[in-house]
Amino acid sequence: MHTVKLGNKDIPVGKIVCIGRNYAEHIKELGNQVPDKPVIFIKPASSIIGVGGTIIIPPHSGDCHHEVELAVLIGTEAKNVDASNAPDHVAGYAVALDLTLRDIQSAQKEKGLPWEIAKAFDTACPLSAFVPADQVGDPQKLQIRLTVNDDVRQDGNTKDMMRSIAELIAAASTYFTLETGDILLTGTPSGVGRIVSGDKLEAAIERVGRLNVSVA
Repeated sequence: MHTVKLGNKDIPVGKIVCIGRNYAEHIKELGNQVPDKPVIFIKPASSIIGVGGTIIIPPHSGDCHHEVELAVLIGTEAKNVDASNAPDHVAGYAVALDLTLRDIQSAQKEKGLPWEIAKAFDTACPLSAFVPADQVGDPQKLQIRLTVNDDVRQDGNTKDMMRSIAELIAAASTYFTLETGDILLTGTPSGVGRIVSGDKLEAAIERVGRLNVSVA
């Protein structure tokens, strides 16, 4: 059982619900179409590593990309919730990376096949400890940044999300129950790119925290 920290508590993790294509500039840089509904996929809890952890890129991929994201910890069960009530179900926020095997993802898309294997591998979800929601304030006004070997790769703000966190929770809860300990990843701003062996990554989100990991 994988757990995450919320203050001084250890919280067992359920599923990791991920949102794709939630920042307009990121959609443009990958040449994707703007979705009319949230793009949703799942990572298993086994993909989590913590601060100071090591990313292991699977040998069958030669193009692993970083994607820095704001992570949301679900505190109480949510099913078919309205966006206006969705924040009541949030326990905390953290810094996350949604690592993607871009070559594998592209190959799966071309075949019309699911592409979880490009997103769900071991170490694919580096994650910081969670900060209680009431310590963060407005989650839609947070600077979000990633450096690789001290070079800035991604620099955005959660205000640029196409769909708010509340809207994402409401949408996801119509497809399946969000349970206590589930995590929602909310999409990435532009600037995604390849990481390779020896790289050192530092992700930071205003009022939430920092996440440092390296690549084996």
